[in-house]
Amino acid sequence: MSVETVETKMDSADLAAIKKLQTAYQDLKSQLSRVIVGQDEVIEQLLIVLFSRGHCMLEGVPGLAKTLMISSLAKCLSLDFSRIQFTPDLMPADITGTDFIEKNPMTGGVDLKFRAGPLFANMVLADEINRTPPRTQAALLEAMQERQVSVGRVRHKLGNPFFVLATQNPIEQEGTYPLPEAQLDRFMFKVFVGYPTASEEFEIAKRTTSTQVDEIAPVLTGEQILDLQQLVRKVPVSDHIIRYCLAIVRQTRMGEPSSPKFIKEWLSWGAGPRAVQNLILGAKARALLYGRPHVTTEDIQKLAAPVMRHRILTNFTAASEGVTTDVVVKKILEETPSKEGELERDERFKKMFTTV
Repeated sequence: MSVETVETKMDSADLAAIKKLQTAYQDLKSQLSRVIVGQDEVIEQLLIVLFSRGHCMLEGVPGLAKTLMISSLAKCLSLDFSRIQFTPDLMPADITGTDFIEKNPMTGGVDLKFRAGPLFANMVLADEINRTPPRTQAALLEAMQERQVSVGRVRHKLGNPFFVLATQNPIEQEGTYPLPEAQLDRFMFKVFVGYPTASEEFEIAKRTTSTQVDEIAPVLTGEQILDLQQLVRKVPVSDHIIRYCLAIVRQTRMGEPSSPKFIKEWLSWGAGPRAVQNLILGAKARALLYGRPHVTTEDIQKLAAPVMRHRILTNFTAASEGVTTDVVVKKILEETPSKEGELERDERFKKMFTTV
């Protein structure tokens, strides 16, 4: 399907909304730059997840402004923000809320009332999520997937938009509880927050050791974010892009005939269908951020690592050779044809697409 064919599927109102989104994206980056130095790629990926109606895991060493970045983003988006510091003694009711008994002064009897926990916010920061036991981690599952909280026999709907950002420290593993694969799969992206460059760190030191205080102005409201989330879903995707996503993800599965030899040598588990869904949704959002009403293979390539790095599991052989999940994803992209028609003609992928 050509670009021209794809573009004609969006009406003039949608194209005008795309321009507004691109302008809002530039305004968001401008506002965040007042308090955050660098981390442009991280900010872009956070916004892609937000506009795709997903959740995000951030991994980085302490002191990289992960919490400041998230709280500042909440201010830019006029959203209710809640921070939960996960600790070993945190209980599920501490984050979801609980029922309590209150005396009714009118009747003299008692009423059972619900007191909402910190999950009842638009943007929730789950700080150091791997420091709390599995029972409390699991309390997030229903909230992330169903956007509701069950207390007793009563279900309480969460606000909309609802966005969970979790952080974890990659260097401290003692006294931590690694998230199970089923819960990791609920996160649309796993984003690595790296060290700043020398010039960025110079600017950080200059700003944070002075009396300079910069205020952040709101750019988008919750209602506007919901509209933009609907706009992302309306972006058309060609069959070629869907096949390209399928080819990338299905190669990570050991039983797939098209899987290259290094997959069987380095992986013990491959990515599931959510990887394909999140690749497509993320690519749609990225296309809109760049002012395009269509998705390209470049969008898929840029998002393949954050979508798949927590959905594939390397084995002992890979660990002994220093092979990470990002290395595996990069090698898959290098060996997967990206031009239209090449996949169908490639002998390695013919069996995959005979039934598609």
